[in-house]
Amino acid sequence: MADKQALEQFFREEFPQANFSIEAVGNRHAQIRKQIGFEHLRPGGTVSGPLLMEVADAALYVAILGEIGLVAMAVTTNLNINFLSKPAADRDILANCSLLKVGKTQIVGEVTIYSEGKTEPVAHAVATYAIPLSEGR
Repeated sequence: MADKQALEQFFREEFPQANFSIEAVGNRHAQIRKQIGFEHLRPGGTVSGPLLMEVADAALYVAILGEIGLVAMAVTTNLNINFLSKPAADRDILANCSLLKVGKTQIVGEVTIYSEGKTEPVAHAVATYAIPLSEGR
């Protein structure tokens, strides 16, 4: 298992391009925050779909590493997302992930994404990660 501090260090070293903050991690759960700027918007004044997919994938990766430790080569094998409502262009995006199945070689989780301060989700994703056996599991 990896705690928030270990994960933040891991992302600084291994993924310096990752631009999100870890709000919480543990017990098969993670919450991350993505600050939204002009570069994340699409015409119509909304957050782009690819950004929401990125946030869903990152939240799942954080939850997985929080559960199994710092396995850099864990990779996404499937990600399905439903866009539910228009995200606010002037609010951070919050992603809450819960792991549904944690196996030796495969992990499945779901992510619900919100605009900060809103109760209705803007997107919901279900994703699967492959975990390499060679990383100590």
